[in-house]
Amino acid sequence: MAALAARHGRGVVVAGIAGLFLAFAGAFGTGAAPLWIRLVYWLVLCWSGAAAGAAVGGIVQNSGLTERRPFVGGAVITLGVALPGTLYVWAMSSLMFGALPKLENLRQFFLPVLAVTAAITALNFLVARKPVETHAAAPEAAPPRFLDRLPAKLRDATLYAVEAQDHYLRLHTSKGEDLILMRLSDAIAELEGIEGAQTHRSWWVARAAVVEAKRGDGRAVLTLAGGVEAPVSRAYAKALREAGWF
Repeated sequence: MAALAARHGRGVVVAGIAGLFLAFAGAFGTGAAPLWIRLVYWLVLCWSGAAAGAAVGGIVQNSGLTERRPFVGGAVITLGVALPGTLYVWAMSSLMFGALPKLENLRQFFLPVLAVTAAITALNFLVARKPVETHAAAPEAAPPRFLDRLPAKLRDATLYAVEAQDHYLRLHTSKGEDLILMRLSDAIAELEGIEGAQTHRSWWVARAAVVEAKRGDGRAVLTLAGGVEAPVSRAYAKALREAGWF
């Protein structure tokens, strides 16, 4: 419940900031209206959109789509809010600016509503972004599938980190380093069974390998066994800090 309340509260804040920006900018031809009308208009629209987004987003997230395919999930949420939202904005815009809704004006509202909805959805995704995690296996479980991919010279080594380099992965282990041809997302799926997390779009790190965490210039760096340093991107820093990584 606390996580749900935090997520909804975050959505309200993001929508409020977007509403203030759009009001002061006089976006989409509203600049001629007095500021107080623009503030009421944009804040009501953005907060209504946030409420609709929370409802649609809850349904989409419960389906698991945002975890499996976040871009597709975001597109579904955007369209799920923008399509009925166009009718709402069309009616409200006409009434707020002293006119009756006319059907011939309906089409011109869809693209602006879609653009604003997509921007707010993207902001919410970025703010709520969490690292992909893997979890330690039960004692009787089979070893993680990824360990079978280690080159012969690294067999039986302790895996510290996996670093994406172009189409290859650099493996950082207790027996040195090597490259294999594989995508990081596929590797993380096969690393289930080792407690670790993605710390950067190009790095997965085993939690047991972390010996020190340093912060500087707003960024964090994890020093691993063997001296390798793994970056922590801002997108993942908050979630990793809350999980006790540093």
